[in-house]
Amino acid sequence: MRRVVITGVGAVSALGNNWHEVQAALAAGHNKIQRIDDWDDIAGLNTRLGAPVDFTTPAHYPRKKLRSMGRVSVMAVSATEQALAQAGLVGDPCLTNGSTGVSYGSCIGTPSDVPALTRVVTDRTTIDLTASTYLRTMTHTATVNIGLFFNMTGRIIPTASACTSGSQGIGYAYEAIKYGMQDLMVAGGAEEFHVTPVAVFDTLFATSTRNNEPTLTPRPFDTGRDGLVIGEGACSLILEEYEHARARGANILGEIVGYGTNSDGAHVTEPSAATMSRAMQLALADAKLSPEQIGYVNAHGTATAKGDIAESHATVAALGAGKPISSLKSYIGHTLGACGALEAWMSLEMMNSGWFAPTINLEQVDPACAELDYIQHTGRAIECDYVMSNNFAFGGVNTSLIIKRGPS
Repeated sequence: MRRVVITGVGAVSALGNNWHEVQAALAAGHNKIQRIDDWDDIAGLNTRLGAPVDFTTPAHYPRKKLRSMGRVSVMAVSATEQALAQAGLVGDPCLTNGSTGVSYGSCIGTPSDVPALTRVVTDRTTIDLTASTYLRTMTHTATVNIGLFFNMTGRIIPTASACTSGSQGIGYAYEAIKYGMQDLMVAGGAEEFHVTPVAVFDTLFATSTRNNEPTLTPRPFDTGRDGLVIGEGACSLILEEYEHARARGANILGEIVGYGTNSDGAHVTEPSAATMSRAMQLALADAKLSPEQIGYVNAHGTATAKGDIAESHATVAALGAGKPISSLKSYIGHTLGACGALEAWMSLEMMNSGWFAPTINLEQVDPACAELDYIQHTGRAIECDYVMSNNFAFGGVNTSLIIKRGPS
């Protein structure tokens, strides 16, 4: 089996677009949650909270290529452009000769273009439809537009699996390289901020309604948690076969060594601790590691009533009690299709720096949660060689990634 290393990362996030910015924001211990006043006139919507990103389309992007791209695709392309630059691959023939593919995900495309489609039924008119409407709304729009923008001709793997879209993007890219199907892959996920996914979670009573206290929510694992907050962003990782990376003198940031994914097979929204734990065990088996070798767990940690409890018990079942754990969603909210990629990247960077961010707003751990070492209040200095990043999605989709630190 071939080794799979990380040689470049690019991001669009509320905390910043590079590790220097993100690390400073994490160390400051403040979240990026805002009250969204524009939602005050939406009847029935309980939450007013979100974590949008300050992002504008880069001026050098050609209008012709932008026609098929909504915000989610533009953010994904921007993150990929940064990642390729860090990897030293801009203009490299390997991008266009078939050896580089794309494995990338989002929950949906660009929601603001959907009304043009629905008007065909509600108003019996196609007046708002354009040749690009579907291309911007299709679930694989980010994946396809990355390939088109950089003229990539390798395999395309769209991972539209809700909150595991980004982590499955990384996992399937890892497998494509590990088993010899590609030498390089752009892997990750993206999601744009819009009220429609917020409303979906709101109807399930899963959103936080601390509308006048945005800095105090979400509160993963806390006894006073009242739900999640939706955010947005994008993160692209360049995964590369180890010998290929060495041959071109690439800087290796870390290595993907284990991936596990499965499904609950029971309920579309009810989490199952047993199968969540099994996904972690599959990742350990793939990496040929023991639970003791995992130094830190990046939790999915959405701050929902049942999700945090199930996840904590699953983690103890797979790794044992007392494992250091924290949730980055306490800073940037739930970025849906982007979270698996953003959190895996930040976990790698924290491991390489030897410092792990706490879960902010975690004042009192819910006694119903399992016995873990919840990092709270201040960051923690931990020296370890492996971290685990877990994500769980509607539909009972579970993922677990194990990442090895980069060369010192």
